[in-house]
Amino acid sequence: METKSAREERGLKLLSEGAVKRVDDSLYTVKSQTGIGTYRVENKRGWNCNCPDHIKGELDCKHIYATRYYLEVRQETDEGVQIEKIQLTHSQAWSAYNQAQRQEIELFDKLLKDLVASLPGEEQRMGRPRIPLSEAIFCSVQKTYSQLSLRRAQSLFNNAVGKEQLNHSPHYNIVSKTMLRKEVTPILQALIRLSALPLASIENDFAIDSTGFRTTSFGVYCGSQHGVKRKHKWLKAHISSGVRTNIVTDAIVTDGGAGDSPRFKPLVLNTAEIFDIGEVSADAAYSSRDNHNVVGEVGGTPYIDFKKNAIGKALGSPLWKKAFHFFKLHHDEFKEHYHKRSNVESTIGAIKRKFGETLKSRNRVAQENELLCKILAYNITVLIQQMFENGIDPSFMSLKLSASR
Repeated sequence: METKSAREERGLKLLSEGAVKRVDDSLYTVKSQTGIGTYRVENKRGWNCNCPDHIKGELDCKHIYATRYYLEVRQETDEGVQIEKIQLTHSQAWSAYNQAQRQEIELFDKLLKDLVASLPGEEQRMGRPRIPLSEAIFCSVQKTYSQLSLRRAQSLFNNAVGKEQLNHSPHYNIVSKTMLRKEVTPILQALIRLSALPLASIENDFAIDSTGFRTTSFGVYCGSQHGVKRKHKWLKAHISSGVRTNIVTDAIVTDGGAGDSPRFKPLVLNTAEIFDIGEVSADAAYSSRDNHNVVGEVGGTPYIDFKKNAIGKALGSPLWKKAFHFFKLHHDEFKEHYHKRSNVESTIGAIKRKFGETLKSRNRVAQENELLCKILAYNITVLIQQMFENGIDPSFMSLKLSASR
């Protein structure tokens, strides 16, 4: 009979503890035995794990063994080791989905409270005591998630006091006042990035795109004399999204007519501060040598569609030339990678379905902050889903966020 190594024994123990979760056919997460967190186990071109044991020794670690046992029932017999494949069914995902939906409202407030607790306190030397910024943002995001009017949202704040999520229930106008603060914008962007952090063990391929949100403001109106009708103004959200969980890793808001390509670099760089980037896919609107280069600089592979008039000359970008020839000579294989870009469209669709595509605020700063609140609320719902589907532990209590970032 086969003698198991220590790593194999620990792998079996991890399996018995339910530590292994399936993300897709080639990616699994395994909870750490020694503390909070998970490791990413992949089986694309051989087994790989991002734990220190595997990286240093390049041997199959306990997390890889646990994943193998998850996929195979190994039975030791007199004739040797018999293997019976486990049949994975969609019922597992539906069960996790149902649990997440039933508990989403309760868990949303708890995760939001933990998330805003990472904000630094504001120093106040004079004047009447103000509500802490963390509580003001808590109320704003909670109101956005509920989609209630300001006055009706007052009951949410009252309930939050009873759950010790707020020190006291503020006036409902606190949301309007918070949305008008320009310094809140970078804080909300930083909270979006922080909310994606628990999925760093799962996501390493990303897609970038933009979408418009209609405001209640109108542009120039010249009447019947010039034939110019009133048109709503639009804001544009530029986002980077993980292709497995559809988490938003970074977001930038601009006016509706702003170009897409200049926002590619900051989205990639901000994502790379948290995630190990494998692939980045985007449509032809982002096709440029600079954008190919920035993906290469963070260790990733760009799969950006080429415009019809593109040529393969490097012009200072060897990565552009390499990508162009791969696009021409291996077009089908390129499309397989590029197809991941459709996931960002799914992300955009989910945000609009959950929280609407119209911004109710009238002030330009408030509109931007309202849109960022929608994205942050969406990210928290994704985390709740991943808690049940992949065993993610979204703990923010030990983190401190710099508001000036």
